[in-house]
Amino acid sequence: MSSISIKERYARAIQYFEKAMPDAQTELHYRNPYELLVSVMLSAQCTDKRVNMTTPTLFSVYPTPAELSSADFDDVFPFIKSISYPNSKTKHLIAMAQMLQKDFNGKVPGNTEDLEKLPGVGRKTANVIASVVFGENTMPVDTHVFRVAQRIGLVKPSKTPLQVENQLLKNIEPQLTGKFHHWLILHGRYVCLARKPKCEICGLQEICKYYQKISNENSPAGHKKPTIKK
Repeated sequence: MSSISIKERYARAIQYFEKAMPDAQTELHYRNPYELLVSVMLSAQCTDKRVNMTTPTLFSVYPTPAELSSADFDDVFPFIKSISYPNSKTKHLIAMAQMLQKDFNGKVPGNTEDLEKLPGVGRKTANVIASVVFGENTMPVDTHVFRVAQRIGLVKPSKTPLQVENQLLKNIEPQLTGKFHHWLILHGRYVCLARKPKCEICGLQEICKYYQKISNENSPAGHKKPTIKK
């Protein structure tokens, strides 16, 4: 294939993902918005697997924001000490719960503007909660989404997560944004790895700019495969 439009690239990606991961969803374990919010906050620079090993005990002691808001640092820290950056995350969790109690009647807000007011909650976390819990048309961009979207060629080379977010939202139908976010995360987690992508098992070879590039580089001189236009 000598060229492919951006519209076709998205269409083929969606077709592949729908077949490969029809039920894509977060791998974090949660039962309500509060638990997902805590889990996403803990997952920064940490694996979902580690978070899922940690949260059951934490939630058994602090099942709602009310209990967590009354906790001291030394109470919470032991439960999450195996998580990356436990000191700052402990402080953020307690402060977040206190703000939920004080400003939101103990309930997790459903819009990104209010979510981003919470201590320890950035744009990515706010977008996750708004998308997963409340079905809002948001596109959380974590390290996987940031890497995979650019490698495949779904977005132009970008310097910030916001640039990637805006390009993805521009090209994806609102009803698919939530699922598309999980597709890119899972693809990045299990196939399009950061250091050594498993291109040999990837079903997106035909539309992937990264695969096209390395294929051309590895081809004998004078026998390069046709490139995909930008």
